Amino acid sequence: MNRLEPKQNREGDRITDWKNRSVLVTGGASFIGSHLIDKLVERGANKIRVVDDLSSGTLDNIRGHIDSGVVEVKKVDLLSAGAPEAAVHGIDVVFHLAAIHGGRGYVEMHDAECGRNLVMDGQLVKASIDEGVDKFVFASSGCVYPNYIQQDLSKELYLTEDMVGPPYDSDHLYGWAKLMGELTLQALYRQRGFKSVSCRFFTVYGERGVENHAVIAMIARAFIGQNPFEVWGDGNQVRNWTYVGDIAEGMVASAESGVVDGTPINLGTMERTRVIDAVHEVLRYTGKQADIKFLTHMPTGPLNRVASNKLANELIGWSPKVTFVEGLHKTIDWYFSTKDPDKVRSYFDRMLTDRGEDKGEAEPAKAGAAASKSRGQR
Repeated sequence: MNRLEPKQNREGDRITDWKNRSVLVTGGASFIGSHLIDKLVERGANKIRVVDDLSSGTLDNIRGHIDSGVVEVKKVDLLSAGAPEAAVHGIDVVFHLAAIHGGRGYVEMHDAECGRNLVMDGQLVKASIDEGVDKFVFASSGCVYPNYIQQDLSKELYLTEDMVGPPYDSDHLYGWAKLMGELTLQALYRQRGFKSVSCRFFTVYGERGVENHAVIAMIARAFIGQNPFEVWGDGNQVRNWTYVGDIAEGMVASAESGVVDGTPINLGTMERTRVIDAVHEVLRYTGKQADIKFLTHMPTGPLNRVASNKLANELIGWSPKVTFVEGLHKTIDWYFSTKDPDKVRSYFDRMLTDRGEDKGEAEPAKAGAAASKSRGQR
């Protein structure tokens, strides 16, 4: 394959039709992955393979798509021998969301586990190249940004893509693994023409989220009537919580775009929200009253993490549509209408620093949705 020039946004590489295009979504039964599948189906995708070990996801998130025959599911650990090759067989476009990851507590307390993502990502990329995958869409993270530029709360900071080193200083091994994935994909385009794009997620929340992430944890605390209401840190940390529907739209837009050289693109709102302000809104909207207890010894992550989304607007025409308060209210309504307080109490403390556990779900019948490529139909 001839070496191609970097930084090209090539019109001929745009995807305009998903029908009969074979798509792989790793981690597709998970929180973000299931929303991505919703968007792909809306766009006309009808041959979607999901590979997921169900360690944090659940088949209920995509049950309708399985039953309709649009999605086939393979329950498998991508770190197992032969799994990456089997996952990408016959696939045109890969969306790689599978990762060993939890919320802030997990990322800071399970470095070794998160470091295994380096192996998983590398094996899947190699298998995709060998299979001749047309495009690889990588779920990266705001955790790639240097910690040292995110600590000053006096600055109205907006992280732009070019702020990622050197010098590099990513957020724990989870961030380093994502950074290595990005850099590898860029190098593979320069040297072998392998087409990809990286989407840097920022603090995603929304329906189907789990309690090891901050917003869902806040909602859960209100739901079970926690008093005092615990907040990690002093509450002044600034975040740009981004609604999951917007993130899914951004991933699809990235795949459809002419960006093929591994360029990383921030997917995040530019709304700046303090943790304590989010807590107050959760309590206000749910009608709960509680004393606030600040746990300053617990993990907080960077103090000042907010994305600039100007490049996303420029390259893929994306900007978030859902404000934080609007998305928060939607998420609270979903959580309060679908959860049982006694069950949440039974696992809540563990989930704050863990990933969840296997749900013991039976292997679904294979729909055969992505059995073969249809390269002649675009």
